[in-house]
Amino acid sequence: MQIQAKLLQMLPLQTGTGRNGEWKKQDIIVETFDQYPKKICISIWGNKIDNSVLQEGNNLDISVNIESREFNGKWYTDVKAWKIELQNAQNNTRAESTPASTAPSIDDMPHFDEEEDGEVPF
Repeated sequence: MQIQAKLLQMLPLQTGTGRNGEWKKQDIIVETFDQYPKKICISIWGNKIDNSVLQEGNNLDISVNIESREFNGKWYTDVKAWKIELQNAQNNTRAESTPASTAPSIDDMPHFDEEEDGEVPF
């Protein structure tokens, strides 16, 4: 699944040691660009944590896997990023500036003189 969002906050880095060795996990809070923006907590594991991309305020393209699992009768959902890139300025749906109007100005419009008998040519 692909998510386009703005990075709002980086939560503290978590580290530890498991049966497969050392691990690290970075949780981030992002906000989508939808008509009704949603905040989402996304987990990033291991070598996918790129501090050059993960700067608060950056617009990101995030590829995620969503998975739910049951534990003691309750369900828990994880949103795990497997790819994070800076969003291209062209793809930003919340552009800061609006394009200039393409309507011609009055100076660009053709000028018609009245004919000799005082009538307009149309």
